[in-house]
Formats: sequence, structure tokens, C-alpha cells
Amino acid sequence: MEIERKYLVRYLPENLDQYEHFEIEQAYLCTSPTLRIRKIGDAYILTVKEKLRIDSSAIHNREEEFTLSEQTYQYLLAKCDIGRVGKTRYRINLRKQMGDGAYEGLFAELDIFHGRHKGLLLVEVEFPNTQIANSFVPPEWFGEDVSSDYHYRNSYLASMP
Repeated sequence: MEIERKYLVRYLPENLDQYEHFEIEQAYLCTSPTLRIRKIGDAYILTVKEKLRIDSSAIHNREEEFTLSEQTYQYLLAKCDIGRVGKTRYRINLRKQMGDGAYEGLFAELDIFHGRHKGLLLVEVEFPNTQIANSFVPPEWFGEDVSSDYHYRNSYLASMP
């Protein structure tokens, strides 16, 4: 199970290029349940996500991932009518960034969107359990919590004209 919270970004952290980052291209075959294909470098992945209804401020999804060949990815990409999303993802160790150990084991995944979503910045944090997700106090550079706002789901963004 995936447990995460999603935020807008107030400002970018300093020295952003010091963090691991990579380009992501993703497209959607359907959204209920979510069937997503994703290219990250030379890796091709099919993800099946199903939103779970749990009383929490965090997003809870059942998620399974399957490795695809490039040929299968290209075939499925041609079938994606919903749309695509392109972004650069930075993986930021919050403990190292904050320097105080308060976020031991938590990583922020900062997405800087490209193309028609250029200018959109979102950051997600995945948690080991609901209790930690609900008690999480975000760093200052995080903005508004948009975990419950479907307008910030990648599948919704992909479908925007």
C-alpha cells in the first residue's frame, strides 16, 4: 500500500542540482482504476493504482508495478487517449536537508512539470504508516497540502486540454 501526502511548493530548496533527479514521461490508459505507463530513463513501467477510502489526510492507494519492454511501452503509449505528463523529479532526503533528524527515513519527491504544465511544482512524501502521515509537519518550502484535491492528480493533469 502507498501512503502519501502531496503539496504545492512555496519555493525551491537551495542547491537543487545536488539531489538525484531524472526525467519522467507518463501516460494513462484509464483512470478507474488507474492504469499508468511510465518511462524513467531506460526503464518502462506499468502501474495499476486503486484509491482506497481511509479516514486520513493522506492518500492511500493499492499499487502494483510491472516492468515493460520498450516495444510494449511504445505500443501502449499509442493507445493512451487520456494524455501525457512530463516532469523532472528530484528525490530529496528530508533528514539531510533539514539537518535535525526530524524526518528520519522520509524523502520528498519534488516534481517540476514540463510542457503544458510548465510552472507547476508539486512535492509528495510517502510514509510507512497513516499515523506518521497524519502527524507530518512539512518543511517550510512546502506549500498548501493538496492531497485531497483531485486537480493535482497526475491522471487529471494528463487529461487537461
